[in-house]
Amino acid sequence: MARLNLFRAAMLSALAVGLGLWSKPAKADDASGTYKAKCVMCHGADGKGETPAGKKMGTHDFASPEVQKMSDAELTQVLEKGKNKMPGYAGKLKDSEIKELVAYVRALGKGK
Repeated sequence: MARLNLFRAAMLSALAVGLGLWSKPAKADDASGTYKAKCVMCHGADGKGETPAGKKMGTHDFASPEVQKMSDAELTQVLEKGKNKMPGYAGKLKDSEIKELVAYVRALGKGK
């Protein structure tokens, strides 16, 4: 009986570890998912801002000189505090998520 319980515990532990590894996406996937959930409605999948909501709100193309000249710190501040009609995400997203979004925005701006 003790062997059976030990075997069951070992199998449950292996299953839990396996599920934990399987369900944890890579950071790029995290940023992509966050972008899709929070940003794509206005900024579009390509970051050009050519969506109905983006046009109405005056979003900028991530490849524009105005956005590309911004430092990572400036982009982080925009994501945290918002700008113009864009809401801020401080307290709604973790610092690590905001940092990943900055990198994702940079990649979109470079057409990657």
